[in-house]
Amino acid sequence: MRRLPPFALVRAFEAAARHLSFTRAAEELGLTQSAVSHHVKGLEEYLGVRLFHRRNRAITLTEEARAYLPAVTAALDQLEAATAHVRSRRATGNLTVSLLSTFAVRWLIPRLPGFAAAHPDIEVRLTTSLRLVDFRDGDIDAAIRWGRGGWHGLRCDPLMTEEIFPVCSPRLLDPARPLREPRDLLRYPLIHNMLHPDEWPLWFHAAGLEPPDVQRGLRLESSELILTAAADGFGIAIGRRPLVDADLAANRLIAPLDVRLTSGVRYYLVCPEETADQPKIAAFRRWLLEESDGTRHGHADDRDR
Repeated sequence: MRRLPPFALVRAFEAAARHLSFTRAAEELGLTQSAVSHHVKGLEEYLGVRLFHRRNRAITLTEEARAYLPAVTAALDQLEAATAHVRSRRATGNLTVSLLSTFAVRWLIPRLPGFAAAHPDIEVRLTTSLRLVDFRDGDIDAAIRWGRGGWHGLRCDPLMTEEIFPVCSPRLLDPARPLREPRDLLRYPLIHNMLHPDEWPLWFHAAGLEPPDVQRGLRLESSELILTAAADGFGIAIGRRPLVDADLAANRLIAPLDVRLTSGVRYYLVCPEETADQPKIAAFRRWLLEESDGTRHGHADDRDR
């Protein structure tokens, strides 16, 4: 067990000894002059020696104080330096993340309050873009990207894989047109993603069918618009996990068939290698990996919701 005097007493002594003034020590410490004098007397009683000669309004150090002060100053200097070092490693500041707009709206933004609660000193700023980030500009700290990873010069932390499968509004289903197997989809209008024109053919192949030559149906260029149209009952669309997680959980969309296709791509958190361990980026990475791990392991019972 350490036998140390109370810190407040030591701090009052050091300030008074440095200034040779109880008044100036009180101003520095935000105390009254009498409080500083009281602390110094308390330390003198603890040590069993006098630390100051008090002459009228002036004070001088005793021999014991002159011997004690260098060790006290060194200890406080070391404590101050160690505290500054720890504070400098605290996760603080603005964190600018680039990502796809649909991922931002459908997955990240609903979860961000959890990050803000855990890290109130980090302000997350989102910027959406289809373009790859040029980190040399210094405006972006990290990006969430969709692909196969392995981007040169970047740290790529894998998040969740992508699955594709048909989704629709539960209001769309008609008992007179049951959806029991993949070929039954042709009884309904299909919604087509003009940015991913191969997604329906890929899914039909995965279901063991030759892709039908389907010309009818709504055609849109945004995944966000496609999922909104499907939820509004315009037809059946290809949904992509994890973008449809919230809609499935809320029953705005359902997955009427069991066939799911892993697309071979996944989401990644990417950032330059040289900044990857900055505290704010590391904190965001840890949180994001925990959230994406819940996404990876939380989908087995979607169809039971």
